[in-house]
Amino acid sequence: MRTLNVDLGSRSYPIHIGPKLIDREELITPHLPTRKAAIVTNEVVAPLYLQRLCATLARAGVQTIPIILPDGEIHKNWQTLNTIFDALLREHCDRATTLIALGGGVTGDMTGFAAASYQRGVPFIQIPTTLLAQVDSSVGGKTAINHPLGKNMIGAFYQPRLVLADTETLQTLPAREFSAGLAETIKYGLIRDAAFFDWLEQNIDALLALDPQALGHAIEHSCRIKAEIVAADETDQAERIQLNLGHTFGHAIETGTGYGQWLHGEAVAVGTLMAAELSRHTGWLNNEDIIRIKRIFHRAKLPMQGPALKVPVYMELMAHDKKTEAGKLRFVLLKSIGKATVKNNISIDKISSSIKTYSTNS
Repeated sequence: MRTLNVDLGSRSYPIHIGPKLIDREELITPHLPTRKAAIVTNEVVAPLYLQRLCATLARAGVQTIPIILPDGEIHKNWQTLNTIFDALLREHCDRATTLIALGGGVTGDMTGFAAASYQRGVPFIQIPTTLLAQVDSSVGGKTAINHPLGKNMIGAFYQPRLVLADTETLQTLPAREFSAGLAETIKYGLIRDAAFFDWLEQNIDALLALDPQALGHAIEHSCRIKAEIVAADETDQAERIQLNLGHTFGHAIETGTGYGQWLHGEAVAVGTLMAAELSRHTGWLNNEDIIRIKRIFHRAKLPMQGPALKVPVYMELMAHDKKTEAGKLRFVLLKSIGKATVKNNISIDKISSSIKTYSTNS
């Protein structure tokens, strides 16, 4: 087991990474103020891991309340959120009842938002079961639901008390979902750590083969980078914005095609290619950099072309991006591989060209 810490003073919390962690009640129970917990999961993950987690907690005398949600980004909305609230109220859950998110990024985001909102805040634990959630969405306290006009537009910053990343859950993850998680893993090398990007280039095949050592290193290193950034800028005021490389374009893809058609990591991959192209237009990345970035996404079995959305559709959807400031779009770009920056006042022509380069309608 590898353990990291997200340093947020009195709200600091550990990230445990390793196999069979779902079976270790001693890692979970210290973070439960009472012996009552609601486990929020979905209809895909529940048959795989819900009873196992319930049995783990039962050994410690914890009463568990299963809450099973429909699967998919399309259900990340108010209606599904109310399903959680309905169950908590029906079971007379109070402020000391802990919510445990068991699943991927959608489950984690909704459970966290429910925890932030229910009785103005209850304890919250993340047990991510997808690569994307283990390397990214379970860490940092961003919680949200989607709106028809924009992804993750309604939510709160609300930190978990524990992140428990059981790497063996990745054995049951579909290949497409695994590749989507690699997009966020690659992001960390691009924005902050050129040596990690080099390592990913050398080990991408081992990761796709679910090599335990490679997985452990990639997850730990990704979480370490994110923990450092979150500790320095918890609420996206400065440095943390760099974590959104590719997300301005990517969220437009997800919203414009209808939530769930594109996996988040797939949209981020194409969005990152567009951001890399925009970085080249800005005079930072060179052709060799672009080739390396395209090659690693291709090897990770991620899409290389976006959907058939017109540039005006992208521009309208991106206008709702949370990085927009004073009505101006701000993009996370790359000065080089391993060094990100945030830039605004970019010409429409350069943005349009970058979108068209990686769009199927170009």
